[in-house]
Amino acid sequence: MQTYETERVRLRDWLKADLVPFAAMNADPEVTEFLPGPMTRAESDGFVDRIRTQFQERGFGVFAAEERESGEFMGFVGLAVPSFEASFTPCVEVGWRLARAHWGKGYATEAAREVLRIGFAIHGLSEIVSFTVPQNVRSQAVMQKLGMRHDPADDFEHPRLPKGHRLRSHVLYRMSNDGGAANA
Repeated sequence: MQTYETERVRLRDWLKADLVPFAAMNADPEVTEFLPGPMTRAESDGFVDRIRTQFQERGFGVFAAEERESGEFMGFVGLAVPSFEASFTPCVEVGWRLARAHWGKGYATEAAREVLRIGFAIHGLSEIVSFTVPQNVRSQAVMQKLGMRHDPADDFEHPRLPKGHRLRSHVLYRMSNDGGAANA
């Protein structure tokens, strides 16, 4: 079982008990505002199955995140390999999704900083990216706090969304394993 801890967050393997709060989070229209839409329970459970498979196949993936003090499930933070083709793929992405009750407290930044450390120091990755829609200023703020760099020339149209879709346009942030950026 893989477990990593920061001052306030525990990153760990997924438990059966996580499925209900995860499904509730994925059904919340505010949480999924910048995603194609809320998920059904079956879609949410299927997502966890895919996360578990990625850990088995790659040795890394998206961790369940819980608040250390209370043990409360907060969402996820981790590494993933996007399955679409774009100018910057193949790549490894750092991503996060937290329940609304945990927004604005610095948890995503704190946990993502640890995930970047894991990706660079343990898995030897040379670069990690993150992306979102331009409207998602909260996630972009996390990327900036992490020290990730944005070059507008890297921005892209998400190939899985149809032309004209309100979420098709994406911004891309990058971080290289240059010995300091991940510890910013």
